[in-house]
Amino acid sequence: MRVRRALLFMPGDSRPKIEKGAALGVDSIIMDLEDGVALNNKPAARASIAAALREVEFGSTERLVRINPVGGEFYADDLMATVAARPDGYVLPKVESAQQIEIVSEWLFQAEAEYGFPQGSIALLPIVESARGIVNLREIAGADPRVAALIFGAEDFAGDVGAIRTSEGKEVLYARSAVVTHAKAFNVQAVDTVYLKLDDTPGLIAETRFCLELGFTGKLAIHPRQVAPMQAVFTPTPDEVAAARRLIEAHEAHQAAGTGAFALDGKMVDMPIIRAAQSVLARAEAATRS
Repeated sequence: MRVRRALLFMPGDSRPKIEKGAALGVDSIIMDLEDGVALNNKPAARASIAAALREVEFGSTERLVRINPVGGEFYADDLMATVAARPDGYVLPKVESAQQIEIVSEWLFQAEAEYGFPQGSIALLPIVESARGIVNLREIAGADPRVAALIFGAEDFAGDVGAIRTSEGKEVLYARSAVVTHAKAFNVQAVDTVYLKLDDTPGLIAETRFCLELGFTGKLAIHPRQVAPMQAVFTPTPDEVAAARRLIEAHEAHQAAGTGAFALDGKMVDMPIIRAAQSVLARAEAATRS
């Protein structure tokens, strides 16, 4: 599974910014055709993204395109203008139903056949950012095999339900947890919302750590300076890796001796603890491959 610790938005109508993002070593770049582009500049942005997909060296960075909402007047043109350049996936904003995902997936099936791309090779990452989207998470998460991650959009969600945004984020905790739970139930990644304070690295790190603790595997970034702190939080430290290996080695030794649960460093260790340790090692190995 591809690592998506930080997913950096870049406006689709700015080739220099796309090139800058491609050189950062970020896990994923989202070239934006929705909110980051003015209505009168969307045709130029489509052409800019298609050219960047063909010409810019992204290295191991995933190349994603955020199209306009499915069902609106712009999304079809977004797809038609960019698919031939073969992005790695599309980010779908304001998803509230499985049908929106199915519409794009069926269209991509035909496009992949037309251009000779492997069937199902273009991923879909829906953003859930409304009350209706949260209520329909089960259908959205299981809508199509192309769905690689669920993304939570806190700002739009809060506006939709009339919540007041706070630094603690208590008003979006239920929705955040729902996104993680459904993502894990359907074996896809969970990506958290943006952090709007660009000059607050300690706050960014604290929120990213909180999201990691909730079960998120990545977070949206809106500025290049956010990338390194995010990717660092989602990458286990050498001490965390060493502790996880020690737990697993102790578990294997006790299993060989016919012992189930056991004590290590004054703490009881059973299978949930071992699964958590295995998750740490899996995240570390994935980060090494990225």
